[in-house]
Amino acid sequence: MNATPFFDTLAIRPLGNGTFAADLHPDWAVGERPHGGYLLALLSRAAVGGGSLQPLSVSAQYLRPPKVGPVLLRTERLKAGRTVTAVRSVLEQSGQTCVDAMITLGELPDEEPAYSDLPEMPVNPPQDAVDLANPDTRAAPGLTRTCDMRIDPRSAGFLRGSTSDPLRLRLWARPHAGQPDVLFGLVAGDLTMPVTFNLGRFGWSPTVQLTALLRARPANGWLRLVVESKAVHGAWFDEDTLVIDSTGKLVCQARQLALSPLRAPD
Repeated sequence: MNATPFFDTLAIRPLGNGTFAADLHPDWAVGERPHGGYLLALLSRAAVGGGSLQPLSVSAQYLRPPKVGPVLLRTERLKAGRTVTAVRSVLEQSGQTCVDAMITLGELPDEEPAYSDLPEMPVNPPQDAVDLANPDTRAAPGLTRTCDMRIDPRSAGFLRGSTSDPLRLRLWARPHAGQPDVLFGLVAGDLTMPVTFNLGRFGWSPTVQLTALLRARPANGWLRLVVESKAVHGAWFDEDTLVIDSTGKLVCQARQLALSPLRAPD
């Protein structure tokens, strides 16, 4: 599979005054809709610009879905400090704001964590892990072009036709081209199919708001994703994702508020 290297899909062209032009890459789209985590990575790339800082947190409002193709990225530095820099980063298309994000930049720590309490999960996907490139899994087809993704079938009741399993999923992911980097770690926080698949609610589940905390640079190898929801009220649901690298470091914590179809399809 000839996937475009992930960082190459985040190319930006400076236009001056903190404004950049970019092209939303079709490899990171589901139909015409670019993946939400990919949009966060692109906004963060613009916020970093040519500097050496890294995103520490990203909080984004998804106002309307853009389409694959050209976009404008506008950034505004709100604070530049010795520890953190705050940047507003906005993605526009056809004169409309699509995603509006607040991004905190700083230095990611390189030392080992002083404390860590993370769920246990095998470093590599076990033999019975299901490859999400298989169309029978109802995975988003655009993402399997760019990522190798496997899911623990014991957590995915929807694979068995069940609608009563807990809303918890366990997955493994890595890019087809290259190794995960900081911005791919950010993408991984939004890489899973909606956890509400375990309720039988398939179809588009748009993210309304997403906040991601980047905690460390990912090591080479598989990223482990632990995904769960605490409550589903009507169409609204929350989704929390922990992203853990091959050495056991926490790479990203993401929480989003999203909408799901109210009924499972007949």
